[in-house]
Amino acid sequence: MEVKVCVEGVQRVVCGVTEKTTCQEVVIALAQALGRAGRYTLNERFKEYERHVTPDERLLESLEKYGPHAGDVQLTLHHNGPPAEDVGGKPRISENQLYI
Repeated sequence: MEVKVCVEGVQRVVCGVTEKTTCQEVVIALAQALGRAGRYTLNERFKEYERHVTPDERLLESLEKYGPHAGDVQLTLHHNGPPAEDVGGKPRISENQLYI
């Protein structure tokens, strides 16, 4: 399946999304396509409701909750800065931000 994500004002299409595809996998694919590592959040917006999608969420499962309105949900990728590293030099993952 294809998922549309707005990245820097341009709508991108991520192909090959399955029921097992996580939000983090989609973010990594988009970041690799852009050639830019860093901290990212993926936002889901439907009408006036907006939230951050968590890294381990299954994206299609989340969209299915909107039923026939799933096509009206807007996904937006936000670049929040360079990769954050912990003391050991490994990338960290928080609940609301995706690090690659």
